[in-house]
Amino acid sequence: MSDERLRAAVLIISETASRDPSTDRCIPLLRDIFDSSEQWNVSKSKIISDDILEIQRSITEWTDGAEPIHLIVTSGGTGFATKDITPEAINPLIHKHASGLVHGMLAASLDVTPFALMSRPVAGVRNKTLILTLPGSPKGAKENLEAVIKLLPHACQQAAGADSRNLHVGGIKKLEKDAGVQSRSNPPPSGTSGHHHHHHDHGHGHGHGHGHPGPVAHTDPSSRPQSNDPRAGPTARHRTSPYPMLTVDEALKLVRDFTPPPKVVEVLVDEQLGGAVLAEDVTAPESVPAFRASIVDGYAIKVAKDSASPKGVFPVAFASHAQASDLQELQDGHIARITTGAPLPPGANAVVMVEDTVIHSMTEDGREESEVEVLTDELKPGENVREVGSDVKEGETIMRSGEGITAVGGEFGLLASVGVSEVAVYKRPIVGVLSTGDEIIPHDRPGPLRLGEVRDTNRPTLLTAVKASRFEAVDLGIASDKPGALEETLRDALRRVDVIITSGGVSMGELDLLKPTIERSLGGTIHFGRVSMKPGKPTTFATVPFKNNAGERETKVIFSLPGNPASAVVTFHLFVLPSLHYASGIEPAGLPTVKVILEQDIKLDDKRNEYHRVLVTVGKDGAMYATSTGMQRSSRIGSFKGANALLSLPARKGSLSKGERVDALLMGKLLNEM
Repeated sequence: MSDERLRAAVLIISETASRDPSTDRCIPLLRDIFDSSEQWNVSKSKIISDDILEIQRSITEWTDGAEPIHLIVTSGGTGFATKDITPEAINPLIHKHASGLVHGMLAASLDVTPFALMSRPVAGVRNKTLILTLPGSPKGAKENLEAVIKLLPHACQQAAGADSRNLHVGGIKKLEKDAGVQSRSNPPPSGTSGHHHHHHDHGHGHGHGHGHPGPVAHTDPSSRPQSNDPRAGPTARHRTSPYPMLTVDEALKLVRDFTPPPKVVEVLVDEQLGGAVLAEDVTAPESVPAFRASIVDGYAIKVAKDSASPKGVFPVAFASHAQASDLQELQDGHIARITTGAPLPPGANAVVMVEDTVIHSMTEDGREESEVEVLTDELKPGENVREVGSDVKEGETIMRSGEGITAVGGEFGLLASVGVSEVAVYKRPIVGVLSTGDEIIPHDRPGPLRLGEVRDTNRPTLLTAVKASRFEAVDLGIASDKPGALEETLRDALRRVDVIITSGGVSMGELDLLKPTIERSLGGTIHFGRVSMKPGKPTTFATVPFKNNAGERETKVIFSLPGNPASAVVTFHLFVLPSLHYASGIEPAGLPTVKVILEQDIKLDDKRNEYHRVLVTVGKDGAMYATSTGMQRSSRIGSFKGANALLSLPARKGSLSKGERVDALLMGKLLNEM
């Protein structure tokens, strides 16, 4: 055996998933289990239908080649339904059966439910590959694989032909220690669990030594707030939030401190570059212009350096146009017709404007000038000529690290003009948007609402806001309020995006499960869970450690915004947008701040800063005026209709009067009355 990681393959056997792979939840779940150990690399995955020949072809493709996979796990088709034929397909392929692994998986599932006996698992070796069949449900597949995952490296090493004597040096105790398991005769210290499979009453998805990265704690656990335990039921949940109330400035500082630093990528210089920020200086690989060029229409001519330019009648030798071509040398006493931007022919050193000439004679066909009279003798060498590198010299730094590529087009034009084809930029994060709640339905579902149903306003609104901010947006759909379903949705999303924006599920209700899921299931850190602002008090910012498909450890960001539509939009602009800017190298981050003049009195909140939706216009006097969009209730998305700014109102008693100047955060274009 080499020192490389063991290669695993995942085979999903499902009619439904084979028709629509997006319905599969097992591949990302099983990948997470493998990724939790440094020993595995999931190099293959596939989804097929319940067909014996197709199953056998897929298995043998991975086991019978020159470089066989070390481990194949299948999911699906192990029950008693008519279409469940996975054991029948795999049993004939097995050379050595592994009854002990089958017993271990069944024993683990029996601790959860007696219905585990309804599964028909198969385990064994074909050639040098260990094959394991798992149930089709994500929960069952996870339980079964976690029950045996720590023992599988040893089995795979033996199956692949490793020296059994060397593997067993040190005896069973060393094997147990290396695998991270303990026998029942050697129980763990008091207060720890000796089980190595997942129990539903643990209340979290990790913490069993699987190698998942976790946040580094710097405080005593008893001093840290933690979310509700979903197992405890509604009567045991917190009656007040365990998260301290932060000011907006304190929350923004945490966003800046804990947003992952920008990543550098090489990208093509094309139309998609707008909005990017350069990560390295750019030097010109060539000069502009790359040749001596005429800046006027006229005639190329040779002028002596220390005497008056020639005046009189000259034969026209040829023409030079603004196109790629080879030019002959201009002889003394001749001129050449030349157009703006065309290269100066060899031998010429100036251009006389067409306005300073008259045609003296034509060619026989009457289509070209044969001779031209030059009317001036005041030409100087280099006149009307653009010299090589007069705009940009080869090797000159044309853009600096940290400068942005604006949508106006000037920077793109500069890069294109000198032949730069690739630049290093800060990668813009991919943003996923998710709504949560069993009461949420798609906004475009036809028919009337049933009692308790709410149309999904936030997801399409936030997707629009993300795209308008020039970031790639991924629609993550609507997640159930059930803990397991929400965890699976978030884990799948973490593989697809860099930042997750959720809305809803962050208040104090028994079904508000986002914070518990982030902390208890994903091993994330909630940096703040309440902000003293209106609207948007329950806004949550968290980071989650994650290992990508390449085995690299990353930090992903989750913003859980309030479910009320106006709150979600305000907090997106106030917290999410700056984080996206930090991750993209954009400075200054967030919305620009301007001073506006109030068009009416506005009442203040004496406890919380308020972000009041307004329409800002530029008056005839050049000043900016703010008009309220009306009632500012957090659930009223209509307060954003026509709004292009947020007034930043201080927390104090009383009100601000018409005519006072106030800070405003600009979200959109200004209206102009000038």
